[in-house]
Amino acid sequence: MNSVPAGGATPPPLESRIAAPVSALAGAGYLLRGFGMLNRPGLRRFVFVPLAINVGLFALLLWALAGQFGGLVDRLIPDLPEWLAWLSWLLWLLFGLAAAILVFFTFSIVANLIGAPFNGVLAEAVERQLTGGGPPEAGLADALKQAPAVVLDEIRKLGYFVVRAIPLLLLFLIPGVNLFAPLLWALFSAWMMAVEYADYPMGNHGLQGKEQRRRLGEKRLLALGFGGATLLATMIPLVNFLVMPAAVAGATAMWVERYRK
Repeated sequence: MNSVPAGGATPPPLESRIAAPVSALAGAGYLLRGFGMLNRPGLRRFVFVPLAINVGLFALLLWALAGQFGGLVDRLIPDLPEWLAWLSWLLWLLFGLAAAILVFFTFSIVANLIGAPFNGVLAEAVERQLTGGGPPEAGLADALKQAPAVVLDEIRKLGYFVVRAIPLLLLFLIPGVNLFAPLLWALFSAWMMAVEYADYPMGNHGLQGKEQRRRLGEKRLLALGFGGATLLATMIPLVNFLVMPAAVAGATAMWVERYRK
């Protein structure tokens, strides 16, 4: 027999109590599916070409910075006695830490800009594999042709982010309210991750910003679960190198199975 609380209120059904965490976990699961799809034939080129470009650019940047830093160290501490040689090693250690921080905080941003032209065709290829149909097959040349429009779309998404991020950041300065600010920021960041990557499969079907966000809002917990998992993955060194294509593939699977109809 079901028990009724002393106050007379009937507890919510079990289904409603488990729906939220199950939906969020299902969203996170789509990111894992995305990682699993990256090495499939027909998808690899859209994953590894932008990754190679991104890694190459960072390698050139770090090589140039290391050359400049080496010259600076030679000028600042010339002809060190042997017992002070450790100072040079310390400076290079600090340089290495600074370079790692630079890569950690900027790799995903640069990867999104470089990979944006490839992400639409990656989403097309994933959808075609999942459904046996979808948009017509596209190649790397198509990705490059779409580059100007796609980069402009990335700038629009950045504008959407900035307009909402500034008020949220101001909450950190308000006593009392700032206790909840980190949670609100985390939820907003997870939402932005879902908006960022769901844009590619939805955009392939002609859906634009407001309509994309409306669709995602219909199953908001699913989108937040996917976005939260993506956000956490970007914080893991080395894993963050593959987050972008995995998130595009996962968002495409989520679109096909949960949002398209």
